[in-house]
Amino acid sequence: MSYQEKRTIVSIVTGALVLAAYCIYAFGQYQSGTVVPGDLKFWARTILIFIGIGIAASIVIQIVFHILLSIATAVKRKILDENIDDKEIEKSIEAEMVEDEMDKLIDLKSTRISFIFAGIGFVAALLSLIFNYPPEVMLNIMFISFSIGSLFEGFTQLYFYRKGIRNG
Repeated sequence: MSYQEKRTIVSIVTGALVLAAYCIYAFGQYQSGTVVPGDLKFWARTILIFIGIGIAASIVIQIVFHILLSIATAVKRKILDENIDDKEIEKSIEAEMVEDEMDKLIDLKSTRISFIFAGIGFVAALLSLIFNYPPEVMLNIMFISFSIGSLFEGFTQLYFYRKGIRNG
């Protein structure tokens, strides 16, 4: 499995965990009755907090992932060749993490999928207001659609890394 695939899997897992935590917390609060219907401050605060948690978790987990990947690569290289120089190990780690044109093309195609989900979610959120659903439903549709769009971006990247890209 390539570096890009591993990085994408880590991002998908992080995003899925944050979305699951949001759903468990927010809808648990709603079902327990601690949230007054129409309390937009609760929903806005909760969504903003989970956006912050998602950003912080992504940064920390990616840093830990890169550290562990570098250690694993160094150990693997040392096992294969005990006389290998540290400079050679650094070169192999850097070579493994290089992004080429295919990676950029995959990123563009998967970002398009993410924007499609976000756009559909935005339209669905607006439609929920037209059909007289409460504004908190609109906020949740938007947040969840953006999160699902991010997850599908990762799944699309995995698909293209495995299947390849044809016709540019």
